[in-house]
Amino acid sequence: PAPPVFRSGKTVAKEKDWIRRAVKNPGAFSKKAKSAGMSTSSYADKVLKKGSKASATTKRQANLAKTLGGLRRKKASRKGKS
Repeated sequence: PAPPVFRSGKTVAKEKDWIRRAVKNPGAFSKKAKSAGMSTSSYADKVLKKGSKASATTKRQANLAKTLGGLRRKKASRKGKS
């Protein structure tokens, strides 16, 4: 059988490929968090807080970290429901 296709015309594999394209420097954000003595999640909260002086790149990395963390939680909760 053919793989499922979304309305956009992309297959499931192509849709999931956005994560690979979004991550330019793997481990860069977690390294920044570790050097600040924080977890990735708490550092992302700090960076995304209003008035933060973090660079635009770091803010984008923080946003991606929050997004990927949310995906991970959803996936884990789906596994437990089977």
